[in-house]
Amino acid sequence: MKIGIMQPYFFPYLGYWQTLNAVDKYVIYDDVNYIKNGWINRNNILLNGQKHLITLPLDGASPFLPINQIKITSKIKEKEKILKTLEMAYKKAPHFNSVFPIVKDVIMDPSCLISNALIKQFRNVCEYLDIKTELIISSKLVKDNSLKAQDKVIHICKLLGGTDYINAIGGQELYSFEDFAKNGINLHFMKTIFTPYKQFKNEFIQGLSMIDILMFNSPEQIRHMLNQYQLISNTKER
Repeated sequence: MKIGIMQPYFFPYLGYWQTLNAVDKYVIYDDVNYIKNGWINRNNILLNGQKHLITLPLDGASPFLPINQIKITSKIKEKEKILKTLEMAYKKAPHFNSVFPIVKDVIMDPSCLISNALIKQFRNVCEYLDIKTELIISSKLVKDNSLKAQDKVIHICKLLGGTDYINAIGGQELYSFEDFAKNGINLHFMKTIFTPYKQFKNEFIQGLSMIDILMFNSPEQIRHMLNQYQLISNTKER
């Protein structure tokens, strides 16, 4: 049983979705603290040939509150402003008509909780791309919340019957192969291989929000991208 665990981000880059697609169960870590200036409510898109940061405005966001208590602004005009930016950026992209409604559904989520909007995001995109991974909401798991960091991740993996845990390459300093092995779990780090694709007539910019990939590529092309990675296990690439 392959497990992935990560905070929910706003239309995260390709590597996030590769991890989600590669596992059997993916835990959306919604009950850990909000990260200020992170990727929970913002990401980069392509605008006029340049990387451009868009931010979903929040009300009273605090790093002392869990993500599932953070609220999106209730000001409709601020949400519509983001949608107008996205429309200006991607109106002429080949898959705009299919993808824009998915993005709009997330940004205009009526619950006004960032966690609900992001959970909807994962479900919508998984349906669009035919990703079959089971999504599990961390706050709904009965678990030992006194545990922190690596210990909590191992604990969740064991609760779910995990034999393998896959994490993005950036987590190499956070997790130990030996500690996972002691608990009967194989630890892997995923290294994304970026496949260039046509972004209008611009020079390719990699690592943008999944919105960019969705706008310029068909579901079939994206499913191919989802499998372009290397797994690093016990310092060996495969």
